Amino acid sequence: MATNADQLTADHVDRSGPPETPGPKMTRQQILTLIAMASINFSSMICYSILGPFFPLEAEKKGVSQAIIGLIFGCYAFCTLVGSLILGKYIVQIGAKFMIIAGLFVSGGCTVVFGFLDRAPEGTIFIVLCFVIRSINAVGFAAAVTSSFAVSAKVFPHNIATILGFMEIFTGIGLILGPPFGGWMYQSFGYEIPFIVLGCLLFLTVPLNMWILPNFDAVATPVSFFRLCSQVKIMLICFVVFTLSSGIGFLDATLSLFAMEKFSLSTGSVGLLMIGVSLPYGAASPLFGIISDKYPSIRRWMMVVGGMATAVSFCLLGPVPIFHIRSQLWLTVVMLVVIGFSLCMTCIPTFTEMLLCARENDFEEGLSTLGLVSGLFSAVWSAGMFFGPTVGGYITQKLNFEWSAGVQGALAFLAAFLQIIYFTNEEIRNRRTQKTTRTESAISIEEKSPLLSNANH
Repeated sequence: MATNADQLTADHVDRSGPPETPGPKMTRQQILTLIAMASINFSSMICYSILGPFFPLEAEKKGVSQAIIGLIFGCYAFCTLVGSLILGKYIVQIGAKFMIIAGLFVSGGCTVVFGFLDRAPEGTIFIVLCFVIRSINAVGFAAAVTSSFAVSAKVFPHNIATILGFMEIFTGIGLILGPPFGGWMYQSFGYEIPFIVLGCLLFLTVPLNMWILPNFDAVATPVSFFRLCSQVKIMLICFVVFTLSSGIGFLDATLSLFAMEKFSLSTGSVGLLMIGVSLPYGAASPLFGIISDKYPSIRRWMMVVGGMATAVSFCLLGPVPIFHIRSQLWLTVVMLVVIGFSLCMTCIPTFTEMLLCARENDFEEGLSTLGLVSGLFSAVWSAGMFFGPTVGGYITQKLNFEWSAGVQGALAFLAAFLQIIYFTNEEIRNRRTQKTTRTESAISIEEKSPLLSNANH
């Protein structure tokens, strides 16, 4: 009979070991869900990313400063933050499928309306309309994305990182096609057409998802947001996610103007330049997803290595003036590629680690917990997307792009450094616990052995 110490050891191994591997053949529900999630990721990301190459330029024509442009990008993320927390909390009551469909419909409508803002008067009216439409669009986006994360984790509980890695291919494709497509459409047809075309694309995904997305019946269970946030590991991973999205948001709001001024690039060329981040991100996502699920013990160190690489890349993107390196187009392109790979390496394991931490702290496994974790993940991601453009835009305006990129690198380094401290301390603590458990088990066996011998006599 196993001792209590042996049982504790077994429980620890079960929690930290690799997840159970499902059968190789996916069910019809899983295939349909995969198609639906792919359509959501692709259509949402391509509509989000088209602004980068030309909107800052168009906004400047309307008398909008760099700092306000950053706020326009950032308000989208702020409203997504608030919406994700609320919608993630009440996903069971609202319904996962309804959230996705309604979110796509709202986002499609706002994308089309945003395309007519070039007709608005310059100055305050233009700025206010930008904020209002982007804010409503953000709530729709929050509903679709938060629900899609929860649904993916529910339908694919044993290989979440692999599925998310696969889904990030479509995220990457959307991010890849958005800037060059938006830049080309803007150059060829003007401001309105890119938004109208892509808004209609979002509308097309509504009946598609109504048809193929399965219904998810679930019973609401009490889950505490504050209890989840009280876990140190959850907060650390949240900070990591924050630094990732902050860097992406910063590039969306500032890279185009920097490239135009420094390297005299056209809007179309800037769109191609921005592929330097999204292409390697999308290409590497399935690989890192498979590695994350197959070797769960290295997930945390993937985040650390990716964070360090991100830090170095941002510092060399400008580069930061203290390095005394002259800005060159080839160096910027190389650093963007490295940023794409490193962000992917860091990002893919984070959601799985958050779910694992919730499970280790006895949160009930169900759609309520998945919605809460998904909402927190989306909210923190959005917080970074707000911080990156707003603070990055402000620093760029007061100093320059090079220093602002260095700040993003410093944040990534801080997150990686804190992870090293936490994970190292956790491993030392686990080894001491295992050693103590083995010692207690050995003592227990020694104490029982004489009694058994005497009983035989």
